[in-house]
Amino acid sequence: QVQLVESGGGSVQAGGSLRLSCAASGRGFSRYAMGWFRQAPGKEREFVAAVSHSIGITAYADSVKGRFTITRDNTKNTVYLQMNSLKPEDTAVYCCAAGRPGIDAAAYDYWGQGTQVTVSS
Repeated sequence: QVQLVESGGGSVQAGGSLRLSCAASGRGFSRYAMGWFRQAPGKEREFVAAVSHSIGITAYADSVKGRFTITRDNTKNTVYLQMNSLKPEDTAVYCCAAGRPGIDAAAYDYWGQGTQVTVSS
């Protein structure tokens, strides 16, 4: 089994940046695609970004494309989400997930508990 723990969330002003980290424990990290999802109060969980086994193969939601960057370091069993030019609408709990490649939550088998990101105006 794989356990995922997110970190790096916090409160920032609009236009600021944060880098989220997701550390995985267990075997086979490099076999999994990794994704980031977010959920705001009263809203459905939405896809943010994903990276395949190859660090060069990524996917992003249109709402974050050009502002967020997902990367992974298989030597550290860690995936990152660099978030720049943050907007108040980015406020949400961000969760990382491991599974097969995809942009739907159903593609992922393991989930972290999430880290809060709050962006103020």
